[in-house]
Amino acid sequence: MSAMGDRVVALAEGWIGTPYRHQGAARGIGCDCIGLIRGIWGELYGDEPGPVPAYAPDWAERSGEDRLLDAARRLFGGPLPIGEAEPGDLLLFRWRPDCAAKHAGILVRPRHFIHAYEQSAVTRSALVPSWKRKIAAVHRFPDVSGD
Repeated sequence: MSAMGDRVVALAEGWIGTPYRHQGAARGIGCDCIGLIRGIWGELYGDEPGPVPAYAPDWAERSGEDRLLDAARRLFGGPLPIGEAEPGDLLLFRWRPDCAAKHAGILVRPRHFIHAYEQSAVTRSALVPSWKRKIAAVHRFPDVSGD
């Protein structure tokens, strides 16, 4: 694992237990999966990646666009092959092949990831086959200056 991957994993672990809150992005107070990634981004780079417009729980189904994948490409660059995922990488998930990506998490070990689990909290989950099949993209956080 790279130094950047170590850093991302450590930050993600610091969010474990944060209650689930739709559109939240505050460690220890509340976040959703997008807020978890926004919060980690802010801790790494000092700023959020940009303003996030309000979104309904069914935003991915209603928009007809793959906004989460588009935002990941803009901020992280092109996706990596799924087989090259390393701890600290961003995982994006889609529930069905014909739907937009709607969930995000951080790979922390080859078989575990951290994500904001709806109706619960930020948690570490096993990356079991049913989750692995839903991976839509893998992205690596850009290096912080000096790494």
